[in-house]
Parts: sequence; C-alpha cells; structure tokens
Amino acid sequence: MIGTILNVVGILIGGIAGLSRRRAFGPAAESNLRVILGVFTVYYGLRLAWLGLGGSFGQILKQVFIAVLALTIGKLAGRSLRLQPMSNHLGRRARQRIDAARPEDPRRLSEGFKACASLFCAAPLGVVGALEDGLSDYFYPLGVKGAMDGLATMSFVLVFGRGAMLSALPVLALQGTLTLVCRQFLKPFLEAHNLAASVNAVGGLLVFSVALVILDLKRIQLADYLPSLVFAPLLTWLWK
Repeated sequence: MIGTILNVVGILIGGIAGLSRRRAFGPAAESNLRVILGVFTVYYGLRLAWLGLGGSFGQILKQVFIAVLALTIGKLAGRSLRLQPMSNHLGRRARQRIDAARPEDPRRLSEGFKACASLFCAAPLGVVGALEDGLSDYFYPLGVKGAMDGLATMSFVLVFGRGAMLSALPVLALQGTLTLVCRQFLKPFLEAHNLAASVNAVGGLLVFSVALVILDLKRIQLADYLPSLVFAPLLTWLWK
C-alpha cells in the first residue's frame, strides 16, 4: 500500500503547509507546479503502458489493438453506467460546499471533510492507481495523486480548517481496500492466466490521459473509461 500511504501523507503535509502559510500559491507558482505534475504523469503513464507490452512486433501490435478496443468498449460501458455524470455530481456538490463555507460556520469542519473526501475519493486516478499498486506494485500514479491532493489541501484548509485533512481517512480506507483486494485475490488469478500485462497497458494509457487534463490540453471523461480495466483482460483471454 505504498501508493495509498503516499497519497495520505501528501494530504497531511499539504494541510500542515497550508495552515502554516495561511495563503495559497500565486497563479505563476500554480502554473509551474501543474506543468511539473503533468510531466511526471506523462512519464509514469507511458512507462506503465510500455511495461504492459512485450514479445514480438506482431504480439505488441496485438496488445496495442486490444488496449484500444478495451478503451473503446469501456467508454461505451461507462456511458451506459453514467459514471462521468456521477463523478461530476460529486464534484459539483463539493464545489457548492466550498463556495458556501464561512469561517464562523460551526459545521465548517464536517463540511470540509465531506467536500474533500468527495473530491479525493471520486478521482479516477485514485481507482487506477490503487489497482496498479495492488497488481504490479506500481505506486507512482498514487504518488502523483498525493502531490495533487496535497496542493489542493493547502488551499482547502484555508477555507475549512483541519476538516480538510480528515479526508485522508476515507482515502486510506477506499484506496487501501482496493489495493489489498487486488493484491490478495485479483493478482494471483491474472498472473496465472497471463492477463496482468493487458491491465497495465490500459492503466498506463488512462494515467497518461490524466496528464492531458492536468495540462489543460484536452478534456477527457476519465470516469467513463474505468470499465476498460475490466475489458482489457477479458479481451486478452478471449483472443487466446
């Protein structure tokens, strides 16, 4: 659970730094940090996708085709399940709590906990990162998410106080549980049938897509693509 631990530590450090600074980063600093995080996300996403490919040139082409097909079918399934609208709804609710927050509000701590927990737990990168951490010990995506959540917490503590830092608890519970379940039950099955590489390839492409959002290059409905992580090993198994 290294990735989840890094994520939790990032939130706590960001909260402590925010309470110490008592002011958010300026626009120039935020822009520079966004670029740095985007570059790291590109690297770790493409590296994970590359680790999911192997064999002869023909086999690599087959694996790439399966990954693209899994993403296509996964997006259709995600739209049918309305995953992105649900994610957007959580984001809007959190934004409403942030906009309505007042320093004298006695519910400030609880509202901060709810808002930050919704934002941090509903992030698609958290699902992909926790899954990859459990399947292949690839904790870097959650490390990047920890940095992003930490920077966000620096600003949130100025509005909600320490309540924003309490959001580390549901992050630990949700992502940690997903990682442990994948490690104990899903990883042995996928490795026994040589299906783990397909999940890594699709997961890497999803992490790379996060970088496009961070860098404001393209708006991608990331939540809709999450079912592709299920279709990737299924298609690989059917093609054998």
